[in-house]
Amino acid sequence: MLHYLWMFVIGIVVGAIAKLIYPGAAHMGIVLTGVLGIIGSFVGGFIARLFNKPPEGTPVHPAGIVMSVIGALIVLFIYDKVVT
Repeated sequence: MLHYLWMFVIGIVVGAIAKLIYPGAAHMGIVLTGVLGIIGSFVGGFIARLFNKPPEGTPVHPAGIVMSVIGALIVLFIYDKVVT
């Protein structure tokens, strides 16, 4: 249970950094900012998986903060183009 709370806290940090970088980021509350960071982490992990093979037996590639922010920026870009 504590793992999910920690993942959400890191998601809030990653989402907030992405919203600061992206110009005109959507107005989201703290919950959606956390969800943005978590989705950005999965997108960043997928991008990292394209360039570097993860260890055997791991379903997802660990992204790290930088790739998570890049993934969140991509998600914000797509969200901005779809919604507006």
